[in-house]
Amino acid sequence: FKQKTAYEIRLSLVGSEMCIRDSIYIMKKLIRKGFTLLELLIVIVILGLLVSLVSVNFLPTLSNAYIEVAKQDIARLQQALVMFKINEGRYPTQDQGLDSLVENPGDLRNPNKYPSGGYINKLPTDPWGNDYVYVFPGQNSEFDIISLGADGALGGEGENADIGNSTE
Repeated sequence: FKQKTAYEIRLSLVGSEMCIRDSIYIMKKLIRKGFTLLELLIVIVILGLLVSLVSVNFLPTLSNAYIEVAKQDIARLQQALVMFKINEGRYPTQDQGLDSLVENPGDLRNPNKYPSGGYINKLPTDPWGNDYVYVFPGQNSEFDIISLGADGALGGEGENADIGNSTE
């Protein structure tokens, strides 16, 4: 085993110091480099294009999902109204409305048949946050349950179209 001289030890230290100094210099240079304004603008444009492509493909799907949710809510309300008719022999009046499915309206023929928790736990709102409209007697069937669509007004097309128990 050969021992190193003081000169050899100093040379190896200086060499490693040089290596460390060089790597620190290179790291500082890389850190200072950053991105140019042009590179940032290109990235922002690419991200904008991706977001627009995704949203154009996603929004019609969301609209269709809202329509399906409204149809399912209306079907649940129809079932509750049928149960009400089975127990009472009639559908709720226009004045009693859909609230009679949640709370006992008080003027029932068979109050002892009214379920303690109502026919449904709570009245749903349509996917756009509006209340469902109950019409008795209905224009299209014994009763009508209608969601007024995204615009919350009668009529409309597409997403704003009314959805009811008589619409396909």
